[in-house]
Amino acid sequence: MSAHAEPLVAARAAPFLDVATAVPAAVGGATLRALGALGATSRFIGQTLGAVRDVATWLPQTLEQSMRLGVASLPLALFIATFTGIVLALLASYSFTGAVPLYFVGTLVEKTITLELAPVLTGLALAGRVGANIAAELGTMRVTEQIDALETLGYDPLPYLVLPRVLAATIMFPVIVAASMIVAIGAGWAASVALLHLSTPEFAKGVRLFFQTFDVEYGLVKSASFGFTVALVGSMRGLKTQGGAVGVGRAATSAVVYSAILILVLDAFWAVTWLLGRDAVQ
Repeated sequence: MSAHAEPLVAARAAPFLDVATAVPAAVGGATLRALGALGATSRFIGQTLGAVRDVATWLPQTLEQSMRLGVASLPLALFIATFTGIVLALLASYSFTGAVPLYFVGTLVEKTITLELAPVLTGLALAGRVGANIAAELGTMRVTEQIDALETLGYDPLPYLVLPRVLAATIMFPVIVAASMIVAIGAGWAASVALLHLSTPEFAKGVRLFFQTFDVEYGLVKSASFGFTVALVGSMRGLKTQGGAVGVGRAATSAVVYSAILILVLDAFWAVTWLLGRDAVQ
């Protein structure tokens, strides 16, 4: 190769070399960031659980947060459950027309509500209400230096601010979901009787046909994990808030987005590990 050709070949090869080095660098950087976030999350969870020892600090706050995050969220959850039950009964009737006995509407409503729709739809709705509330509240306290003031006075923000919200959400989410299950099935029954001309004994027969206590247990355990996740994500995003009002808005938005994603991931996790595992054992 001539001396004049060598610089030309090197110039042509330079873009390919840049790409070859940029891709591994980007993958490595993303991996390091993901591992760092996982480590920070694990440490935050461990510190939060360790704060359980300070009962005198978190117990009064937990009762208050249960009212604010749980009881105050009940109307929204029941509103969603009512229309979910109605629509599900009508969809079941449409699917079963001429092929399956109509009392199976009760079976589909019960199974779908208890196993999936009540926990997931309620969890997603409360991720917006509870997760954003926690992130915005703690974020505002962070940017206005109220949390710094608490630390200066000797208060640990974890048992005073974080743990009560996490415990309240973990306890109240199953309570709200249980109420949503009852209301949704009741709405499905009302729609079946009023719109599908299905008698109450027929609907009840469909509900009882394949009902298992596991259905309710599965939905309530899922909802408890959703509540823990939503409150934990909201607390983490709130405590890390920077940048004034804009930062608070970003914290609230990211808390809702991350909570919704993790709810769907947890939903798949429980289905794979618990439902499939239960079928394999049986």
